[in-house]
Amino acid sequence: MKLAKHITLAFLVFVVSGFEQSAEAGRSAPLLGFTEFRTDLPGGRHTNVRTMRAMVVKADGSGRRELAAEIVREPDAWTQFAGWSPDGKTAVISRGWQSAENARWEEEHKQFRHTKDGWLVDAFLVELATGRATNITAVERVSNYNGGLFFWPGDDTKLGFTAIIDGNSHPFRMDRDGRNKTDLTKASKEFTYGFSSSRDGRRIAYHKNYQVFLADADGSNARRVDTGQPFNFAPTWSPDGARVLFLSGEHYNCHPHIALADGSGLRKLADRAGYRGVTEFLDVPDFHGGSSDTPVWSADGQTVFHTAKVGKNVELFQVTLDGKSEQLTKSPDGTLHYHPQPSADGKFLAYGSKRSGVRQMMVLRLADRSETQVTQLKAGHAALWPHWQPVAR
Repeated sequence: MKLAKHITLAFLVFVVSGFEQSAEAGRSAPLLGFTEFRTDLPGGRHTNVRTMRAMVVKADGSGRRELAAEIVREPDAWTQFAGWSPDGKTAVISRGWQSAENARWEEEHKQFRHTKDGWLVDAFLVELATGRATNITAVERVSNYNGGLFFWPGDDTKLGFTAIIDGNSHPFRMDRDGRNKTDLTKASKEFTYGFSSSRDGRRIAYHKNYQVFLADADGSNARRVDTGQPFNFAPTWSPDGARVLFLSGEHYNCHPHIALADGSGLRKLADRAGYRGVTEFLDVPDFHGGSSDTPVWSADGQTVFHTAKVGKNVELFQVTLDGKSEQLTKSPDGTLHYHPQPSADGKFLAYGSKRSGVRQMMVLRLADRSETQVTQLKAGHAALWPHWQPVAR
């Protein structure tokens, strides 16, 4: 499978009871990072993807602004919001570039070609207060395609990321300044992706050739979670590190599962009821087919948020660890929700929602299910991939 298979890049309904709730959400919730772009420009995938820009907004929809605009002045370059530092003062921004010639080749052959001259993807750290952007994966460069950057839990002096080397994806650990990059699956000839760390920084998880592996932080003692299924995808650790959550089944027919930290105790948590698990993010023909829509842990690790099909819709659900499920949204026909992300304090859930053909960014206050639309995009534009700032402002 190609890397992009993993990448890992309206009808307005307000259930809120007036301005007071939106104002309160803006005061109490942190910033929300996301990515905005065009969806209907003729010319195929790259023509639209190159319009992507990393944005932040308050939970009430105010204060929307672009980050790191200066790093995408080159034609055919774009940015994507990818995460935060633990203190919320620094944003993680992916910066991509693809040559027009390579993009034409990909459209013609309907597949990705990640050549050295055709692609350049790097991860930047952007200081929120000053706007200063640092290309951290360009330091002691190991690849022309680097993504998935995150601050190593429990050790702010370390970072994790994923790089393509000789056609294979490898998880790396490095110092905060980009030096001392260490390949955690060195010499592996298998495609490794979905890289994450436990909250204490002592364990890692990833999927390799669609099989989930759990290992120590240095990559040693790797153990495969035996699911008996051909497609296993996007493992993430629970907040307490006791369990790992991932999708398991067949491609386009996979469902949320959990296992214990040692790989035992596998259990199916919920069923997506026919949902393929991919959200189409363009309105023009796209040879790739969309962005993976994966389940996520709640802030306290006691429940999981996921999406599933209900009639003609894709709705949001919350399920407990013993499998008790609750539908969080009940929407007009044709509504599609995607990419749920809870805030660190557990009060809010951010997600995308396609309504009347437009993909908007939404915030749900979990206490009373009140909903706020935080983007007001016109047809032909979209908002995806939300990330909550860790520290409330």
